[in-house]
Amino acid sequence: MTSTVERVRAAYTRIEEVDRPEVWISLRPREDVEAEAARVDGRVAAGEWLPLAGTAFAVKGNIDVAGLPTTAGCPSYAYEPEADAPAVARLRAAGAVVLGTTNLDQFATGLVGTRSPYGPVRNAVDPAYVSGGSSSGSAVAVALGIVDFALGTDTAGSGRVPAAFNGVVGLKPTRGLVPTSGVVPACASLDCVTVFARTLPEAEQALSFMAAPRTRELPALEQRRPGPWRIAVPRPGQLGELDPGWAEAFASAATRLADAGAELLEVDLAPFTEAAAMLYEGAFVAERYTAVGDFVDAHADATDLDPTVAGIISGAGDIPAHRLCADLERLSVLRDRALASLGDADALLLPTTPGHPTLAEVAADPLGANARLGRFTNSTNLFDLAAVAVPAGEVDGLPFGVMLIGPAFTDERLVRVAGLLTTPPPRLGRVVEVPPVGRTTLLPQHDLAVVGAHLSGQPLNGQLLALGARLVRTTTTAPVYRLYALDTSPPKPGLVRTVEGGAAIEAEVWRLSAEGLGTLLAALPRPMALGTVELADGTCVTGFLCEPVALDGAREITAHGGWRAALSAPRHAEDKTSACEPPAPVPTTTTSAPPASP
Repeated sequence: MTSTVERVRAAYTRIEEVDRPEVWISLRPREDVEAEAARVDGRVAAGEWLPLAGTAFAVKGNIDVAGLPTTAGCPSYAYEPEADAPAVARLRAAGAVVLGTTNLDQFATGLVGTRSPYGPVRNAVDPAYVSGGSSSGSAVAVALGIVDFALGTDTAGSGRVPAAFNGVVGLKPTRGLVPTSGVVPACASLDCVTVFARTLPEAEQALSFMAAPRTRELPALEQRRPGPWRIAVPRPGQLGELDPGWAEAFASAATRLADAGAELLEVDLAPFTEAAAMLYEGAFVAERYTAVGDFVDAHADATDLDPTVAGIISGAGDIPAHRLCADLERLSVLRDRALASLGDADALLLPTTPGHPTLAEVAADPLGANARLGRFTNSTNLFDLAAVAVPAGEVDGLPFGVMLIGPAFTDERLVRVAGLLTTPPPRLGRVVEVPPVGRTTLLPQHDLAVVGAHLSGQPLNGQLLALGARLVRTTTTAPVYRLYALDTSPPKPGLVRTVEGGAAIEAEVWRLSAEGLGTLLAALPRPMALGTVELADGTCVTGFLCEPVALDGAREITAHGGWRAALSAPRHAEDKTSACEPPAPVPTTTTSAPPASP
């Protein structure tokens, strides 16, 4: 495993190699970061569990990092934060080390990455093109191999557009999943802290540590209808004008999903694009004035204010309240139409942007070029949706990216679908590639079947996420198990193999490191145990089972087909077997399929 000190030294060497000073606003002194890295390595050597040890990350310049000024891309606005933002603090507590804060479109207002007094951030692949904004520096720091992951923010697409332009992953979680305290707001009701990484597992692991205990009530998500992934795609002609080659690249991505077994469904994109136009053309931009309008007005003559950004924010101060009320009413109608159009689709597939402009094209038309880039991204947070942007090939030597969008709290599902599209990052031409480092990519992985409180959305699922686990697939067990409701806290079921009367039980297969599996086993309370679970396809993996002695007096729920279905069923709707006849005896020893290597 690469030590944290070694990783930090490699990062600073890489900074010198790429010579991209515009990526950074504040870069920590190397000796300070190496000293922090040495302390992390010492804690690991002493036996402390720090799953992100050996990784380095960067933080967008509108997110607080203790010891560095928070500028939001405007030096005269800068302040010295007293503490890390919670998202940053949680990553550092897990062993990751911060290198510094990154450049951005000023006050997170823009999708181009050029609106900054610290200079435009050039694209990681071709410096003649924009990097995308507003989280420009963070995306480029990942794409150039300087850091393992980086934090951005996303209000209108700032965590996805730079990912697409630089060939990396951009994970925009459900609003509120990651705290936004310690973040200079753009639009406080819409802002999300996001993650950039070179791979989905690295992005997911970082997100799992940043996520807070739920501050929003989890909505009652409808039980997913069995069958293949159902992916919505726009009706023909609804994508509008795209750069040359982009329509073909998008069609290729959709075909890859279909070839992987997904079912493609045509949907009406009109409510999405109409809402997207409202973000800047309507009254919602007034929230940007609420965030920093007083500062912009008071410093109208400041030389470090970007004129395009200042014009957008100052102009928003004149929007009347009645116009905001009308736009909110219209947005509600559009959201209902959009969700109805999606129906039971698992995700909506879209190009992340309609095209990729050069620095010269943005300079010639700063407002028009920026507005075009948000055609597909602007509506996501207005509709309270989750999204993930992933690389999907190249067009004329530049990265091409797509995104998957779904309802709030379907983040895990979107990542699973996106995994069908991910390939090694596009070749970066003149840029020397640096292989990923850190524990995430080096540890052996094991599969674990879960059927109860560790399922997605259930009370103990956070234990898996905290261990860096990722969901591999949803499935069922072989039809040789029975399920019982145990009297535990939190409530959980007991799965036992039986010689007769068994059924297929809903299951999820999660992948985690051997160290993580050992940690889980060490904390596992009786009567739960880990053993070999046979799945519907005949494979065998490690899974949660139950000691048969715990089943005395337990209510059998096998007929429901799974724990979530049993929880949602009326309490009086007992399992037919247990209600009508005594359950078949559960043997204390059973014959199981030979274990397979997980």
